[in-house]
Amino acid sequence: MADTLKAFALNCSLKSGADAENSSTDKMVADLFAELAAFGVEGEVVRAVDAYILPGVLSDMGPGDGWPRLREKIVESDIFILATPIWLGQPSSVAKRVLERLDAFLGETDDKGRMPATGKVALVAVVGNEDGAHACHAACFQALDDVGFTIPANAGCYWVGEAMQSKDYKDLDQIPDPVASALKTAASGAAHLARLLKTNPYPGT
Repeated sequence: MADTLKAFALNCSLKSGADAENSSTDKMVADLFAELAAFGVEGEVVRAVDAYILPGVLSDMGPGDGWPRLREKIVESDIFILATPIWLGQPSSVAKRVLERLDAFLGETDDKGRMPATGKVALVAVVGNEDGAHACHAACFQALDDVGFTIPANAGCYWVGEAMQSKDYKDLDQIPDPVASALKTAASGAAHLARLLKTNPYPGT
């Protein structure tokens, strides 16, 4: 196996990790990590709502801000995974706050104009039992691209249940074949591209 790659995921569920009930976003991330492991990728996940991310667009908003620790993990990773549930057809408010904080990368370029996310691969995982997965992917991928991440082919994986019903992804007896295939494809593409970029980084300007 080639050198191990690092993946870091932010679970942008609205539920605290202190809740006894796991979220469907947790399960989607775990399933994605299981596929990534087959390609030599080690993963870590943090529940963003528990990290006390203050509002703002700087990398450090001062006392009590939990973002600097998360930012460090993102910068140290090869693959960043933004995982969000769908609420009202959109990414969660927690996911939007993460993207707002990543905006700071725009002003943190090196001497060749490269942002901290340059050369890092991004995946987006979405779960929900209402429509909106593609809209969530579009919004998240645009923002991640803006701040320097590289998006591989087929980088979005999702599960959307029947609208206005109570069954969640975590309640499924097994992963549906199309979802399993999407997870494997996303993992394969992300690992492949991350290795290429690690060996041949962007030259900058």
